[in-house]
Amino acid sequence: MLVAAAVCPCPPLLVPDVAAGAAPELDGARAACTDALGVLAASRPDLLVVIGPADLAGRGTHPEGATGGFQEFGVDLDVRLGRDLGTVAERRLPPSLAVGAWLLAGTGWAGAPVEALGVGEPLETGRCTETGRALAARADRVALLVMGDGSACRTLKSPGYLDERAVGFDAEASRALGAADTAALIALDEALAYELKAAGRAPWQVLAGAAEGAGLDGRLLYDDAPYGVGYMVAAWS
Repeated sequence: MLVAAAVCPCPPLLVPDVAAGAAPELDGARAACTDALGVLAASRPDLLVVIGPADLAGRGTHPEGATGGFQEFGVDLDVRLGRDLGTVAERRLPPSLAVGAWLLAGTGWAGAPVEALGVGEPLETGRCTETGRALAARADRVALLVMGDGSACRTLKSPGYLDERAVGFDAEASRALGAADTAALIALDEALAYELKAAGRAPWQVLAGAAEGAGLDGRLLYDDAPYGVGYMVAAWS
């Protein structure tokens, strides 16, 4: 059963080495992520699963000890998911899960075994919620670290250019995340999310499926769009 969740954005710029001189611009988001991960640790889970958007190569399960890095962003920095178990994973973590692994390493996570799940951005809502329910049934006390961004169309300089629907979409997503409103997350329009390049839609709906019936409360810790992309941080417990 799901006992806690942390929702964090997943831009590689969250890693100061990648952001370089622009790193201070996301200090508030980093601090909020640290607070959200503290909720996960306090929940004393039996299993932690990191969920994030991934391309075809990165989809599916990644075991504890899997590695990733930020070389494609010009930084020679590697990260490991949880403990080093002395095994070599077949695949590298996709960027969203590498950011999640970096966040966990920064907090010195040692509270429970960790694995990761990469989900495709086009994954339909029904399959997202089914995946979440299956994750919640994996152990008596399951926690999720859910990586994902809102719309990438908030301003003229956004990666997806300006789309006036983006503000409303992100406002509803942030409200739902802050209220732990699973029904509202499930109701997010998957086609609109895809058009707005909101890569967090599928991971958030996996969270919604996992949290159904868990009775968790939510807190919105951060909500901004410093690069024209919606970044939200929330904690559920």
